[in-house]
Amino acid sequence: MPTCSVHPLLYDADPSGYFARVRVAPGAVLLDSGRPTADRGRFDLLSAWPLDTLQPVADESGPAFLQRLRESLARLGEADLPEHCALPFAGGLIGYLAYDFGRLFEPLPDQAIDDLHLPSARLGLYAWALISDHHEHSSQLVFHPALDHAERLRLIALFEQPVAQPDASFKLTAPFATDINAEQYRQAIERIHAYIQAGDCYQVNFAQRFRGQYLGDPWAAYQALRVACPTPFAGYLALPEEGAVLSLSPERFVKVSQRQVETRPIKGTRPRGRDTVEDAAFAQELLASDKDRAENLMIVDLLRNDLGRTCRIGSVKVPELFSLESYPNVHHLVSAITGELADGKDALDLIGGSFPGGSITGAPKIRAMQIIDELEPNRRALYCGSLMYLDVRGEMDSSIAIRSLLAKEGQIACWGGGGIVADSQWEAEYQETFTKVRVLMQTLEGL
Repeated sequence: MPTCSVHPLLYDADPSGYFARVRVAPGAVLLDSGRPTADRGRFDLLSAWPLDTLQPVADESGPAFLQRLRESLARLGEADLPEHCALPFAGGLIGYLAYDFGRLFEPLPDQAIDDLHLPSARLGLYAWALISDHHEHSSQLVFHPALDHAERLRLIALFEQPVAQPDASFKLTAPFATDINAEQYRQAIERIHAYIQAGDCYQVNFAQRFRGQYLGDPWAAYQALRVACPTPFAGYLALPEEGAVLSLSPERFVKVSQRQVETRPIKGTRPRGRDTVEDAAFAQELLASDKDRAENLMIVDLLRNDLGRTCRIGSVKVPELFSLESYPNVHHLVSAITGELADGKDALDLIGGSFPGGSITGAPKIRAMQIIDELEPNRRALYCGSLMYLDVRGEMDSSIAIRSLLAKEGQIACWGGGGIVADSQWEAEYQETFTKVRVLMQTLEGL
């Protein structure tokens, strides 16, 4: 099998310096583990100048689009990394799937207004990447064999030579405001409770959107946000016409490595305390909460079913249940579900069988998504979709795009949501939506 070539660079724990050299290039993308502050992620991955960009066309089904992705990987060609090279990407696809990509797989109503006009998916086909391994303290350029030799030399020169980075600025011209008021939120929760009592569903993830206006460069906003809220599944994707996706997500969607599958749903949240005593009390309250554990378990069961569609019978396990993960603004309750891809199935089959993630829809999933479309006035666009890579070997990792913002045409939007169950109190759920995104909004309002 053809082998990628690898060129070492000076290690940098913060990918911002390297990414700044390509951030205005077509298809610039950074998948960011939040180093040096966050400590759960191992790799940063960045690239630009894709060989091709793929997004669904009118009336294209989800399975048909996934097949086009397969074909694009096949055109790039098989490749492996050098022996004993543990990097996660050998060339392939990087990009996003919006929450509304789920509409290409399931019949959903069309009530929520699509006012942000974000394509339901956008992935580039990349023949190179700059990858930093924070366990090995290394930064390396990885070149797929299909990449032209002259382009390799250009990229080596670009990243080896010192470059003065122009200052980027970002400023809100109008502060964040909600699209619905507290009374409208209360009415939506009452409607969800009525659906639960009628037996339609057990849980619905309901969110509200916050929007502001801005001038300047979204990259400057992202740099401030990654300092304020470092997370292991962060990312920045440049969009056409100077827009961008800015994600500070703590949550993995699905990972595939050597055909082994893992998903890590988050369900259960408490704010961080003002001091160590209050902080520990909030954490213990979350760990002991019957309500949050029940919500988490519902989603674990849903995801076991989703993984079972593409995993070998008997391989789906739950090795971790109700673990505590803490971030600068919140504590989370997290579980892990694992499996092994069945013969004849690949990572794209897994996406098709499990997207969007159950932790941000509800249970049962399709009915919950129908209710979301009825009660949330606007389409979610990027929110609760996924940032992902998938390489030519079949290696994949992906996030759930929570704590994420969409900057587009002078408007920046973010979303806060939570799982609503029978005993949810609307006031507490309403405040939780603010808790989850407060650090994002306050950081940008302070620039």
